[in-house]
Amino acid sequence: MSRMPRKWNVWSISLFALLVIGLVYSVFMSPGAFIIPIVVLGGIFLMYKYPPSFLRGAGSQQSRTYVKQRRATAAKAKMTKPRSKTVPFRVIEGGKEDDDLPKYH
Repeated sequence: MSRMPRKWNVWSISLFALLVIGLVYSVFMSPGAFIIPIVVLGGIFLMYKYPPSFLRGAGSQQSRTYVKQRRATAAKAKMTKPRSKTVPFRVIEGGKEDDDLPKYH
């Protein structure tokens, strides 16, 4: 499901248009205010996506050994898991009615 409104009304269109106009105006008036954060966030993204060799260390994917699980072992693991028992609903009887207490109090 998207979080966008199903129907755009006049207020949301005008607010969105003013937001875009203000953003474009501020980019043209002071581009440095937008270039520096974009460069910093881009650098962080690139460091996350392609880490340098000195940051990889011993936990890199090249040094890890992967164990492939056999089908028979996987089937045994599934079969040993206990199955839940379906229990039918049970009616719990209420307590006795007291004659000396009013029904609604």
